[in-house]
Amino acid sequence: MLQDRDASRGFAALYDRHAPDLHRYVARRLGLGLADDVVAETFLVAYHRRQRFDPARGEVRPWLYGIAGNLISQHRRLEVTQYRALARTSVDPVVADGHDSTDDRVAATAVTRQLAAALAHLSKGDRDVLLLIAWECFSYEEVAQALEIPVGTVRSRLHRARKKVQKALGGVDPTAVREEFADG
Repeated sequence: MLQDRDASRGFAALYDRHAPDLHRYVARRLGLGLADDVVAETFLVAYHRRQRFDPARGEVRPWLYGIAGNLISQHRRLEVTQYRALARTSVDPVVADGHDSTDDRVAATAVTRQLAAALAHLSKGDRDVLLLIAWECFSYEEVAQALEIPVGTVRSRLHRARKKVQKALGGVDPTAVREEFADG
């Protein structure tokens, strides 16, 4: 009984630490309507599988995003629909929360439509890799852990996704700046 209580407390701390970022990520992929449910289900699955997590494999964050990614994939059509709607309206309800400066929002709107359209046309695997790198600043190794794929596959998917997105944005790579900060 005492072990169960200690596990619950530890898991609650894990939730407090990772749920806000995971929620933002899921909301950007599926919309706010499903984000609460997917994040809750992610932590429920993680709690039930907690004995299977091997800390020697790496951090818990990529493991949680991997679970969330599997749940997101169950809503693939909705995700593509979200990107198509974003391409038409250029309004991202998660980003458009009033915390960014007006100049930043205007500059972001200039490429939002093209970026959303490009994301809608990427394969699930390429999109997963690109978004974990661009939005969550994951390393290649963390992406590989989250998606349970080799690092070489991460590199090839990222390369392919970047080329498609760059073409849609007229040669601009939206992940390059964030990655420079992550590597530096």
